[in-house]
Amino acid sequence: MLSIVVPTYNEKRNIPQLLKRIFKVLDDNDIEGEVVIVDDNSPDGTADLACKLKNKYNVQVILRKNQRDFASAVYTGIDKAKGDIFCVMDGDLSHPPEILPIMFNKIDGGEAELVVGSRHVKGGGIENWPASRKLVSKCASLIARPLTNVKDPMSGFFMLKKDVIDGVCLRTENYNKVCLEIIVKGNYNCVVEVPYIFRDREEGESKLDGKVIFNYLFHTLRLYFAKKGASSKTEKLNLASDGSSNQSSFDNGLKKC
Repeated sequence: MLSIVVPTYNEKRNIPQLLKRIFKVLDDNDIEGEVVIVDDNSPDGTADLACKLKNKYNVQVILRKNQRDFASAVYTGIDKAKGDIFCVMDGDLSHPPEILPIMFNKIDGGEAELVVGSRHVKGGGIENWPASRKLVSKCASLIARPLTNVKDPMSGFFMLKKDVIDGVCLRTENYNKVCLEIIVKGNYNCVVEVPYIFRDREEGESKLDGKVIFNYLFHTLRLYFAKKGASSKTEKLNLASDGSSNQSSFDNGLKKC
């Protein structure tokens, strides 16, 4: 089963369309799946609306009242998920559900254990971003270059087998770039990048600010030291040729650091 983890905060206006698109593409491709919505007590009623949609879709809704950070929301969702393949995507419609089957087939077919939705490979791109924000994204990827050959390690849209993070020490502080940490620390032989077009959120406000950037720089520095201290491993990087038209218990083998 494919479990799609969607951390949310004030995404009430986007959730109905997101779920409709996800389950249509899963049904059209005969993929058994669920969506795990982890909501950090959104004042707009995101969790309440998602709960009402449980009658229509295979959805778990986890409401966290005392936390608001992306990384621990992701790991909480993974911890509670029922599948053996996990996908992480945003709730703001910036990540297209239509490429989920491409990503899933890479893993299900044995081509890779980790698949990254990439804006920075051929066929990928970004729409509706000002030049300044595109520059920030590119610079962030360049800063991470000594850690990985993946061209879009900052992606918030990725899929992995459960085994990739079993027993891996993962940090849960605010604004942790989850994909980058999994790329650096995960247990896998092959990672594939699948291109997609990132379309900026259709409703709501962006959460990017100076604090996010500072925490990213600090976290990346910490990953440099983690990689330096770990035993080296070979990372096979394959580029997919097919384009596209986007506080838990840690019971399932995850380790909180």
